[in-house]
Amino acid sequence: MPAPTPDFDVLIVGAGISGIGMAAHMETMCPDRSYALVERRENLGGTWDLFRYPGIRSDSDMHTLGFVFEPWKHEKSIADGPAILEYLDRIVDERDIRRHINFGHKVLSADWRSDEARWHVTVEKADGSQSVMTARFVYLGSGYYDYDSPYDPGFEFADFDGQVVHPQFWPEDLDYTGKKVAVIGSGATAVTIVPAMSDKAAHVTMLQRTPTWMFSRPAKDGLANFLRKILPEELAYKITRWKNIKLQDFGFKRAREKPGKVGEALHKRIEKALGDNFDKASFTPPYNPWDQRLCLVPDDDLFEAMNRGKASVVTGRIKRFVKGGIELENGETVEADIIVTATGLKLAVCGKIAVSQDGVPVDFSRRYYYKGCMFSNLPNLAVVFGYLNASWTLRADLNSEYICRVLNEMKQHDADVAVPALSEVQEAALEEDDIFDFSSGYIQRALDIMPKSATQYPWRLNQEYVFDRKIMREGAVDDGLLVFRKAGANVVEREEQLEAAE
Repeated sequence: MPAPTPDFDVLIVGAGISGIGMAAHMETMCPDRSYALVERRENLGGTWDLFRYPGIRSDSDMHTLGFVFEPWKHEKSIADGPAILEYLDRIVDERDIRRHINFGHKVLSADWRSDEARWHVTVEKADGSQSVMTARFVYLGSGYYDYDSPYDPGFEFADFDGQVVHPQFWPEDLDYTGKKVAVIGSGATAVTIVPAMSDKAAHVTMLQRTPTWMFSRPAKDGLANFLRKILPEELAYKITRWKNIKLQDFGFKRAREKPGKVGEALHKRIEKALGDNFDKASFTPPYNPWDQRLCLVPDDDLFEAMNRGKASVVTGRIKRFVKGGIELENGETVEADIIVTATGLKLAVCGKIAVSQDGVPVDFSRRYYYKGCMFSNLPNLAVVFGYLNASWTLRADLNSEYICRVLNEMKQHDADVAVPALSEVQEAALEEDDIFDFSSGYIQRALDIMPKSATQYPWRLNQEYVFDRKIMREGAVDDGLLVFRKAGANVVEREEQLEAAE
């Protein structure tokens, strides 16, 4: 007998930027399809609701971190967390998306049932009870890191008599007024926290094992604000967005082609801001610009805090934690009443959801990406992993738009299943590539769990938005690799389709 109608056509996991973007695209591109969002937290926003540390802000401009369909209207293009949440709240309310969001629903597992051509998704509610939701298609907007536990470098704080805080779990009642603060780390989080805490703290020290490449830019985009005065909002946003996309692309490629020149330019900006306080060694990493993501310093806020004597940068390796601070291997002691461990995130694949196919666990490290959003031989499932060299939302927009095209193609084919078909013969002919050409610690630590990426498109997670935009918007959905079929297609039929695709 045929299986009962699934609860939803599409189940979207996560109500952050990725999930909200997919819902908004479905409203316009697939208005006849039913959908629901499940969000483990009690508020939308994902990352922007989770992180509550001082100064929380974007490290990309909001004309590219914002959606393609919704202009960013604030004066500042480098926005703080509350402004980003306000933007997302406005979108879900204006587009009537909020009624589709199920808060307090944590997805535990998702099993694809081939005989039914649908996903059985087990969710846990806030009261601990569990239920199963069914959907024809699952879209994972669950982010890229472990929400439950950050990266633990193995520090031992037994002898430290102060307070230890991790940015991912910032206490609401933390009072650092007049305190000495040591922030361990030199990434985007540390670069944000140090100047923000320096206003109230007695002094904030950024303790780095190795420096990070930093670049400064105004928090306000002068051209964007000028265009908004003379042009319609949407046109001004479109022009600014494309300008920033091209600048990001140019900056990344120039850094790869002429790293020495780019490094010199970055040093000149920092030296101009710091003057006599500039110590080149503190801002010269042992790698080239854009081998790791650059750290943004809006309006020179970190450098201004250093010039005021409220912040400093110390480079050294930690020997041990002692009463009143941190002892370094060189014998120096960094005094601290509070230690902030901005030591990085721990990556997670598909939000740590136990994904299976007909009861067999899916090992994503053995699957190839397909067009940066689906996986080889895994039906009716898509995911978002944003760009490392550009704004996250650029990929989120592309993926959600593309998957809506897939859904519409399925309707035209009267198909229940869409699967990127990769036979063993085809896979053997693929040349595997580094999935991320970045040396960042959080990337390198997670390579063993990441899906595969080939040198050949479409079996890869590409890192060039302009190329992806053209292919995913203009390329044929029915490309001979994405196979469409009805529910109940047997194994023999599937093998025939794989062979035909070779």
